[in-house]
Amino acid sequence: MKVLHVSQGYWPAIGGTELLIQRVSEELIAQFQDDVTVFTTDCYNGEGFFLPRKRLPTGWETLNGVHVRRFHVHSRPSLVARHAQAPLFRYRVPFNQYLRALASGPIVPGLTRAIRERDADVIAASSFPLLHMFAAMRGAHSSGRPAVLHGGLHPEDPWGFQRSMIYRAIRRVHYIANTQYEADYVISRGADPARVFVVGVGVDPAQFNAVSSEQARQRLGLDDGPVVGFIGQIGGHKGVGALVTAMPRVWQSHPRAQLLIAGGRTAYYATIERMVGALPASQRERVKLYPDFAPDQKGELFAAVDVFAYPSGYESFGIAFLEAWTAGKPVIGCRRGAISTVVRDGVDGLLVNYDDPHMLALAIDFMLQSPDMRAAFGAAGREKVLARYTWPEIAKRFRQVYEAALSGG
Repeated sequence: MKVLHVSQGYWPAIGGTELLIQRVSEELIAQFQDDVTVFTTDCYNGEGFFLPRKRLPTGWETLNGVHVRRFHVHSRPSLVARHAQAPLFRYRVPFNQYLRALASGPIVPGLTRAIRERDADVIAASSFPLLHMFAAMRGAHSSGRPAVLHGGLHPEDPWGFQRSMIYRAIRRVHYIANTQYEADYVISRGADPARVFVVGVGVDPAQFNAVSSEQARQRLGLDDGPVVGFIGQIGGHKGVGALVTAMPRVWQSHPRAQLLIAGGRTAYYATIERMVGALPASQRERVKLYPDFAPDQKGELFAAVDVFAYPSGYESFGIAFLEAWTAGKPVIGCRRGAISTVVRDGVDGLLVNYDDPHMLALAIDFMLQSPDMRAAFGAAGREKVLARYTWPEIAKRFRQVYEAALSGG
């Protein structure tokens, strides 16, 4: 099968979608000897769609057998649209969704034409609300080929997902949802249930095996006090600020607790630095910031934590939960959207209200006081991951959807 993936980013760009497309692409080659091409952007992360930041080289390259073409993103129009759309969205002016679409980006001239001209059996794109999704659908349909859209929706974000244009597109294609929550949502918005498939995301267990917690802490400069960890993109919607705000309450009961914040740096990282810098010296020295770590350090980072706190409010799945479980760690997430269908409250983790530092502090305190519960939650999570969420299994499910799209026209 010849597969064309269209994605907002690809390694070394950071993000959950970027990782998913990389691993699925590589698995399709390894398992099925498919011919896989990825059309992507020259941005390291989504901020590059509207900010003229450092870029990756444009053009073609081959990475682990995947043919990758990076297109240049024109960021200035999106930056202008971001300023213009704000009052229109605030007052719900009709048709403001189109200006928000321009603000989201990525604006890539020639992408639709390149998709239309690329030799492929099926064209699949990830993820909404970004403009390349519509380019993939138009390029596929104008050339008479099936389109598969992997949405990654988190409808709790009205700015991003209260756009009728998204659901009109979904009704025209085969659709991959990360969770049953997402599948039910798009079906309620008119998608054909026969063309909606729940697939999920994956992890590589080998990355998290045989990593000693003691050695990991030593290499990261942590002592033997309990470690609360956030490992993921350090963005405002990820709840990192709420976690920093919660920790003083945790330190009242657990003065030796440490906070590890590791992940891809975004513009919000400066806010976290200021928040940590404003803590009293005795608390500030208990915080370890570790931005922009190398991919091969992820297993070490998860091995170092006792409790994984990921209080994000906008997730279509939350691949970081799988990574923590694979390392045998208990998790704390938010009772919001798809997350409550990923984390089983009281079974493999705890759920708290979004943007509620007090409730988050109580959950962390409860976890730190209960080593047996932490072990039970971590073991239950790991069992679930190994049964359902490894990359070879996820790639098989993606390919099954592609086969359904081909047979369905």
